Amino acid sequence: MKVLIVNTSDIHGGAARAAYRLHKALLSEGIESRILVQKKRSDDFTVTTTVDTKWQKLFSGLRGAIDQIPVKRYKNRTQTLFSSSWFGFNNVIEKIEEIDPDIVHLHWINGGMIKIEELEKIKKPIVWSLHDMWPFTGGCHYDEGCGRFTKTCGNCKVLKSQKEYDLSRKVFERKRAALQNIENMHIVGLSRWLSQCAQSSTLLCDKKHINLPNPIDTSIFKPFDKKMARALWNLPQDKKLVLFGAANATDDPRKGFKALNEALGRLTIDNVELVIFGSSKPQNPPSFKFKTHCMGYIHDDVSLVTLYSAADLMVVPSLQENLSNAIMESLACATPVVAFDVGGNGDTIEHKQNGYLAKPFDAVDLAKGIEWVLSNENYESLCKNAREKVVREFDSKVVAKKYIELYNEVFHG
Repeated sequence: MKVLIVNTSDIHGGAARAAYRLHKALLSEGIESRILVQKKRSDDFTVTTTVDTKWQKLFSGLRGAIDQIPVKRYKNRTQTLFSSSWFGFNNVIEKIEEIDPDIVHLHWINGGMIKIEELEKIKKPIVWSLHDMWPFTGGCHYDEGCGRFTKTCGNCKVLKSQKEYDLSRKVFERKRAALQNIENMHIVGLSRWLSQCAQSSTLLCDKKHINLPNPIDTSIFKPFDKKMARALWNLPQDKKLVLFGAANATDDPRKGFKALNEALGRLTIDNVELVIFGSSKPQNPPSFKFKTHCMGYIHDDVSLVTLYSAADLMVVPSLQENLSNAIMESLACATPVVAFDVGGNGDTIEHKQNGYLAKPFDAVDLAKGIEWVLSNENYESLCKNAREKVVREFDSKVVAKKYIELYNEVFHG
């Protein structure tokens, strides 16, 4: 069977890393897998780029900015990403036809990669993994809790629009026109939460749905000696280290940095230090109760493994979350996680078994969870449970087999 995974990038970003991990897992199971991307960052010969000509190369770096032109009109919009996917002039469809796969597996296709109307030109069976809410909204990647995707969007909370027929309604109607003509489409909700959202949406309610997670290679993401890990990162050996990390970790309000700051201020334990990765040190860093180590962007798995292993726990205070790579990676490295009980966090964190699920948006309970883990008499059991959960349910071999079952079902009708 020939599977083509389509994603904006191959290894840059959370969705890209998840898609690439699935690709490698499929290859190891004997599936003929290829990846088609707009931005190729690896030297992997199984990854094909849509950029062939000088003209395409010129526009490749501009496509994301061009796609944002209609969004720029909304000056008061929130920081949540909004994609209109209006810009065409790409050869994605031609590349798909050239590769001629049995199944096209879409992942994160934004950043100007594909125009909405081009989706119905894909003549192969489609599987679409939802890395955020964009496939069934009027353009926002997370709806900030508005829920209008169950109707027709408009009066958009993310755009801070006061008009019913705004950009979100226009994008919604373009999606509806394209999606209603695609019959053989299976929607993969990476978390139970997002799968339920998709099934309740106007745009995807008539499609076939399945809940399948991202895979993770637990032979790579595994515990590393804590003392050695701390020495490698020049972190103190005698402190409780709390890890926080995400792309634009300190800038994106959805990542919950404000709640984390408040929770840390409420801790009664005094031998704690904070470790942040996923963003550069800000010019005017916020003042914390505890000493903070900013590790910047980390681009390779080995460095991530040592950093997860150096920490005593990870905190993921996101206000909306699908299936967090960071949570899965941390647990695989036997480091417990504290997070709000939102989105897909409950798929990976078992409350008081391998971490702590705090009441949504309650910084007091988040602080309680941090202290509960750091002071736990059975801390080693939490670590053991963390690793076992991921190996049992999310390991590459386990998950790849489930995707192969799905592909067979899709291909054979």
